[in-house]
Amino acid sequence: MPPQPPSAASRDEPVIRERGDACPGALRLHAADDGYLARVRIPGGLLTTRQARALAHAAERFGDGHLELTSRGNVQLRGLADGCGGGLAELLDGAGLLPAPSHERVRNIVASPLGGPQIVGWVRELDRLLCASARAAELSGRFLFALDDGRGDVAALDPDVTVLADTGCGAGPGPRGGGSIVVRLDAGVGGVEVEGGDAARAGLVAAEYFLDAARAAGTRAWRVAELPLEHALDAREFVRRLAAAGIAARHVPEVVWPYAEPPRPGRVGAAGLCVLPPLGRVGAAQWRVLAEVADGGDGELRVTPWRSVVLPRAAADDGGRIEAAGLVVRPESPWRTVTACTGKPGCAKSLADVRADARAVVQGQTQAAELSVHWSGCARRCGHPRGSAWVDLVATPDGYELDARPVPHADLAAALTAARTTPTTTEAAVKK
Repeated sequence: MPPQPPSAASRDEPVIRERGDACPGALRLHAADDGYLARVRIPGGLLTTRQARALAHAAERFGDGHLELTSRGNVQLRGLADGCGGGLAELLDGAGLLPAPSHERVRNIVASPLGGPQIVGWVRELDRLLCASARAAELSGRFLFALDDGRGDVAALDPDVTVLADTGCGAGPGPRGGGSIVVRLDAGVGGVEVEGGDAARAGLVAAEYFLDAARAAGTRAWRVAELPLEHALDAREFVRRLAAAGIAARHVPEVVWPYAEPPRPGRVGAAGLCVLPPLGRVGAAQWRVLAEVADGGDGELRVTPWRSVVLPRAAADDGGRIEAAGLVVRPESPWRTVTACTGKPGCAKSLADVRADARAVVQGQTQAAELSVHWSGCARRCGHPRGSAWVDLVATPDGYELDARPVPHADLAAALTAARTTPTTTEAAVKK
């Protein structure tokens, strides 16, 4: 099994941060081996076509001409030149992608990509409240909110605060009815019930509760799971804080949390289309094709935490056009179950060009494997899947290790095929 990331560490071994959060943003650029990197937060993955085109323009004007989709539904620009920060900020601000410069790194909100108007409304309101809160600026760039429409897709992504809707059809956390929802702190078995109209405000109260606990702990925790046990968040105290904010709430000790797989490439929902860029990397010209298709629908794109893009409305013949641009729209594509970190040459810590090696293995395959594989350039395993089982392939100074076993490079394809059809070898799941 791969080690847990620090954000998921057990409270028996408390995380003590010795430095501030250096998570990159659109204004705080990260110096990588291939140039500077900017991470643009896209709350809920919601983009207008105007904003999408602005990102493509930024990639071409300042970067390497590509956009990277992240495991939190955000967009990264790579290969940025030194001194481009001011021009990039001006471009993004003009597109409405920097509503609050002091808060741009804390706008980490994932949302069910097939969710309806309720989810969209929650995203917009929570983002507005975060940007208006002086305290929220103290959150780390890794603190994560998840707004789930009741199916349990983004609730499985290890969020710090989860808002789960009640679908009214048994898929949600219980037959509560009345428009009520459940808010969960970290990975607790229970939650706190509030009215749907209070979803965004409850999320902000939860974040402020975490900040108080982190300050009291003195360990500079970035995420809820990093709080020491004696400072762990308590549902009853959360109810008290909600009441003080004028939000009616009650503690629900046990909740049946649903789980749904991510949307697969192809038709989704009533009239949508899920598009997968191989390895989450898409060229500016390809990105503009998606924007043009979205223009013919409802003018919206949704970037998902699984490095795909959902077009809520797409015509029947749009799939062929998108596939011709080199993007995946077939659920059986082998790319559906392959992810990778940046690897060489972009990352100084990487021991291999994992993307090139992944492409070499996938080339010639025609079907998706049963289990996903994540190619990691080093033991940090950046960007590994969450919420499902995955095969762990890690570069070492001597080659690759597959589930901690050395594998000769010539045998990679065969070894991966065997591992991805044998679930017992892949207990490295982060599924909740």
